[in-house]
Amino acid sequence: IETFTPDFLAARAGYGNPSELPVFVVGMPRSGTTLTEQICASHPDVHGAGELSKLRRVANAIGLKTSSAGDLHQPMMSITEVLSRTLAEEHLSYLRERSPAALRVVDKMPHNFELIGLIGLLFPNARIIHCRRDAIDNCVSCFVLNFSEAHSYNTDLKTLGLYYREYDRLMQHWNKVFPGLIFENRYETLVEDQEAQSRRLIDYLGLPWDD
Repeated sequence: IETFTPDFLAARAGYGNPSELPVFVVGMPRSGTTLTEQICASHPDVHGAGELSKLRRVANAIGLKTSSAGDLHQPMMSITEVLSRTLAEEHLSYLRERSPAALRVVDKMPHNFELIGLIGLLFPNARIIHCRRDAIDNCVSCFVLNFSEAHSYNTDLKTLGLYYREYDRLMQHWNKVFPGLIFENRYETLVEDQEAQSRRLIDYLGLPWDD
């Protein structure tokens, strides 16, 4: 949060690649990310690539860690305009390999919400769909599923609650520094009226509705 400020981003306008190919579906696990990807991928011009680890590998390669502000600041300051374009093009090539003809490729790795700052820097025209669910329902669903081996924050409800609060705080920050970039996809709205919300999603992707 301390690193990705409006001034930081304004000084780096023009970085990355203007491609509209990447779509990132992010949020807490059990928030509707899978259903959201399926809806997007039902469009003939969209490819659902599943949960890709590529962006995390890019972050690791440039020394970007998400554990503290100090870990973030120096690697981000060292990204030049040339490097940003190189990293973006490598990532786009990776996505094109998954579906050469697709106009949009969806990466539904939920925890990419931690890397939205990097996404915004490399892909200013990327679509970011934030799947949000009622906090209590979301946390209980995560806890009952018991995937603590891969997600250490899920070991007990107190830790899970603290993690959710930090996730929510981070998402509020991203919405402030990237106004209008992120589409908030409410799980409850999606379940109550799937067709209407599906139309909103496809419209956000910049594609015509396909029956």
